[in-house]
Amino acid sequence: MAITDPIGDMLTRIRNAQVAKHDRVDVPASKVKEEICRVLLREGYIRAYQRIDDGRQGILQITLKYEPDGTPVIRELRRVSKPSLRVYIRCDEIRPVRTGLGISILSTCRGVMTGKEAREANVGGEVLCEVW
Repeated sequence: MAITDPIGDMLTRIRNAQVAKHDRVDVPASKVKEEICRVLLREGYIRAYQRIDDGRQGILQITLKYEPDGTPVIRELRRVSKPSLRVYIRCDEIRPVRTGLGISILSTCRGVMTGKEAREANVGGEVLCEVW
């Protein structure tokens, strides 16, 4: 069965794995998903990720991060721009997520980056998701 929203599928797999308290989750690999994982790792929302070559598309193995009491570091993971409704914003329209407690992840002409980085680089783009 074909997936119509691969990024949304990745975010849902992460949410479901956290609810089930799994240590890691496997998702089909793509360049955009790998860049989203790179941003999540840099911002401290996941412990690690690794691309595994399976002879086809590849697999991204994402190691999830939990607090010492067992609660997930990612409280909410929300898809903003969907295949049915794309959301694009200019750099001056980028607002903090949860008054600075979260991040927005954008796909810009300079690559995938956080909303704060996009503001500093003075570029806008498609808002992929919000994390807090």
